[in-house]
Amino acid sequence: MFSATRTFLAVVLGIALGVAVGLGGFTFVYAKGASYLRDDPAACANCHIMNEQYDGWRKSSHHAVATCNDCHTPPGLLPKYYTKASNGFWHSYYFTTGTFPDPVRLRPGNRQVTESACRKCHASIVEAIETPPAGHSQVTPGEQLQCLTCHNSVGHPEGSGNPALIHQEISR
Repeated sequence: MFSATRTFLAVVLGIALGVAVGLGGFTFVYAKGASYLRDDPAACANCHIMNEQYDGWRKSSHHAVATCNDCHTPPGLLPKYYTKASNGFWHSYYFTTGTFPDPVRLRPGNRQVTESACRKCHASIVEAIETPPAGHSQVTPGEQLQCLTCHNSVGHPEGSGNPALIHQEISR
């Protein structure tokens, strides 16, 4: 009796594991999962909702000097792939449920990653934006100016730069 129960549980566990590996493998291949392990920006366009962002990047000034990962993942192997995995999960979730915002927007953690990338690459001019001139229309007193507040369409097409929406996202 005890042996039959163990055998039954082993078979159920084996089937569950087989289904999980099979579905996971199919999803990985179908979604071109290996392409996301590289730095090729074309991988971002695997998901058709990112075509506008991909086309915008191809036409932008950043095309010659930065890839998607340069701006949207933190430095370091582990943080980079953790961020990519997290983004992939949430992209899949929002795309599958049809609840993605249009236009696509950065989550707060991704906004900070991108802000850090801006400041790293443009360190020589960051001091100028750290102390905006008095009366700067995009900044309220005591608020730190963020690169994306004014320059959020640098790497992507115009139209995603709604200042009211950006302030709303920053305050989340």
